[in-house]
Amino acid sequence: MFSKLEEVESHFSEVGMRLQDPEVTHNQKVYKALMKEFADLEPIVEKYRTLKKVQKEMESSQELLEKERDEELRLLAKEELATLQESVGTLENELKLLLLPKDPNDERDVIIEIRAGAGGDEASLFAEQLFRAYCHYADTRGWKVRILSFSEGNVGGAKEVIGSISGEKVFSRMKFESGVHRVQRVPKTETQGRVHTSTVTVAILPEPDEVEVKIDPNDVRVDYQRSSGHGGQSVNTTDSAVRITHIPSGLVVICQDGKSQQSNKEQALKVLFARLQAIEEEKVQKDASQARLAQIGTGDRSERIRTYNFPQSRITDHRIGLTIHSLNEVMGGSFDELIDPLMAHFQSEALKKETRGHS
Repeated sequence: MFSKLEEVESHFSEVGMRLQDPEVTHNQKVYKALMKEFADLEPIVEKYRTLKKVQKEMESSQELLEKERDEELRLLAKEELATLQESVGTLENELKLLLLPKDPNDERDVIIEIRAGAGGDEASLFAEQLFRAYCHYADTRGWKVRILSFSEGNVGGAKEVIGSISGEKVFSRMKFESGVHRVQRVPKTETQGRVHTSTVTVAILPEPDEVEVKIDPNDVRVDYQRSSGHGGQSVNTTDSAVRITHIPSGLVVICQDGKSQQSNKEQALKVLFARLQAIEEEKVQKDASQARLAQIGTGDRSERIRTYNFPQSRITDHRIGLTIHSLNEVMGGSFDELIDPLMAHFQSEALKKETRGHS
C-alpha cells in the first residue's frame, strides 16, 4: 500500500505542476481533466501526508521512551505513543478505503424510473409517494430533479414515473436504491383495517454523456404526441411529447417534460441509451461469477431490497439486515439513515475482497 501511496503523491505533484503550465491553462479541455484528477487525488495525498506526520511523531515518542529515565515523562510518552498508534491504524484503514477502485459511474447524474408492481392501486399510490420522497432527499443534498414522464394510476399515484436527478456524485448514493421496494400498510379503501402488501420497482441508471449517446437511427421509430402532465392536465397545446421505440429490443421511452420536440427527443434517446447500457451490464454481471461483488451497490431490479411497514413506522433493508423506526423521516427525505450504512457495508465487502486478492 505504501509504495502505491508514494506513486499517488508523486503523480499528484506532477499534476499540480502541469496545472501551472500556461499551455495547459489555455486548453480548457485538458485543464478541466487535470483539475478533476487533482481534486480526486487530493484527499488521498492529504491523508497520506497526515499519516507520515503521525508516524514521525511516533518515532519521536518511541525515542523519548527509550532514552528517558524520568518515570513521569516515560508515562506521558507511553500515553502519547498509544494515542498515535491508534491514529495510525485509523488513517491506514481510511487510506485503504480511498485506494479502492472507484465505480466509474459514481460522478454521474442519474435517470430514475419507478413503476408500480404488485398490489394494484396501492402500488401506484406508493410509487408516487416514493418518488416524492426521493425529490425531498435531492433537495437536502442540493440536487435538481426533473420529471421526464408521468403515467397516472387509476385512482391517482403513478403507474410509472421517469425523472432525472443531477448534482454532485448522484449515482454514488442513489445506486443503492435499485430494486424492489415493498410497502405494508392499510389502504384508505380498506374497511376491515387489514394490512395490504404491494411493491414498486426502482431502477437507477447512470445518465450517459451527450457524446456517448449513439444509437443507429435505423433502429428507432420516433412518434410525436400531445403532452399530458400529472393529473391529466395538458402541459402545452403542441405535439411535443416524444415516443421512441427501439425496434431490436422493443424498448419504448416517452418523454414529455413540456419543452420542445427536440429537447424531448434528446432526453428520450438518453433514457433509451441508459436502459440499453444497463441491459448489457446485467448480461456481463450474469456471465461473471464475481460481478455482483465487483459492481457493489448497483442493485438487482428483480431483488426485494427494502420493506416499508407503515403501521409500525419501520423500514428494513434486507441486504444488510438493517431496521430503523423512522419511516416518516425517511419519506420526508432522510434517506442517509439507510444509504450511509449501505455504503459502509459495501465498502467493507470490497475491502475484504481486495485484501483476499493480495493475500
